[in-house]
Amino acid sequence: MNNPQLSYFEGEDILHLVISDAPEAGSVEVSPNITAELDDQGAVIGIEILQASTFLRDSILETVQGRLLELPRASSG
Repeated sequence: MNNPQLSYFEGEDILHLVISDAPEAGSVEVSPNITAELDDQGAVIGIEILQASTFLRDSILETVQGRLLELPRASSG
C-alpha cells in the first residue's frame, strides 16, 4: 500500500491507521487504548486508537502546556 489510510469511527471513537494491505496476524498493545497491528513477519501494518478524541485532546494539551511552561534556557558563556 503506497497510500496509508486514516479512518475515524465517530460512534465508537476509534481512529484507525492502515499502512499495509497485508493481513493481520497479531497485535500488540503499545499503551492503554493503543494497539499496533502486525503482519506474519511482525511488521506494523496498522495502528488503532480507542477513545481517540480524548487521546488526541490530551496529547495536544500536554504538548502545548509543555511548551508554554518550558523554562528559558540558560545562555552559555
